[in-house]
Amino acid sequence: MSVPKTFGLAGILGWPVAHSRSPVLHNYWLAEHGLPGSYVLLPAPPERLPAAVAGLAALGFRGCNVTTPHKQAVMPLVDRIDPMAARIGAVNTIVVESDGSLRGFNTDGNGFVQGLRDEKPGWRADEGPVAIFGAGGAARSILAAMIAEGAREIRLVNRTHERAQKLAADLGGPVTVVRWEERADSLAGVATLVNATTQGSAGKPALDLSLDALPREAIVGDAIYVPPETPLLATARARGNRTMNGLGMLLNQARPAFEAWFGVMPSITPGLKRAIESTF
Repeated sequence: MSVPKTFGLAGILGWPVAHSRSPVLHNYWLAEHGLPGSYVLLPAPPERLPAAVAGLAALGFRGCNVTTPHKQAVMPLVDRIDPMAARIGAVNTIVVESDGSLRGFNTDGNGFVQGLRDEKPGWRADEGPVAIFGAGGAARSILAAMIAEGAREIRLVNRTHERAQKLAADLGGPVTVVRWEERADSLAGVATLVNATTQGSAGKPALDLSLDALPREAIVGDAIYVPPETPLLATARARGNRTMNGLGMLLNQARPAFEAWFGVMPSITPGLKRAIESTF
């Protein structure tokens, strides 16, 4: 879309949203590029969501990010949905088009993939089996991205087997659902290991997973960025694996949204990372 030079507004829509680091990164980019605008918190309880979404264009917003618990609920409230968002079944970015209509996107999975490439240049989804732990929203977006990237074998592991089976059935692709009690053995030969559960995040127990069968050439990615190094990543790094925390996903999912709203594709710089990490 053609982005005007006037003051631009964007924000993060969720309930609650006070914990979000998105204002830090988007406002950093606005300042870095000398763009007139602001990125703000948009707290909206579920019962007020339709009114909040309808008000975006009226209030002059270029768009917004969408976070918990609204990623699915906003889908019937936008005019058009990008194919990847439709496949995932969730929207994390809304763009207000020049005619005032709303288009929904999902950049989460592709953000995770780009984070892997930033850590391991030349990374490919088809270079070996991919193991994904989890069956929630993060796992869904990452799984969809891995399928789109051409992964030839994906092992999906979740404590609740039936939930993983449903996710695999929803998205299709070369997915094998692995039972929780077989999780350690599922790492044999894996090239990319992904933790898309909340295990290992601040206040949660570590992911209960032995890495003995994981090749040391594998890259280990975690969707969690608080703390910056989860017990899983610490163990993987100590044994020689490349690792990537969820900060790469957070930053890379934001870049195309910023470009759509403000007309500039921003870069991920050491200064930006320091600004985000200072909030942990």
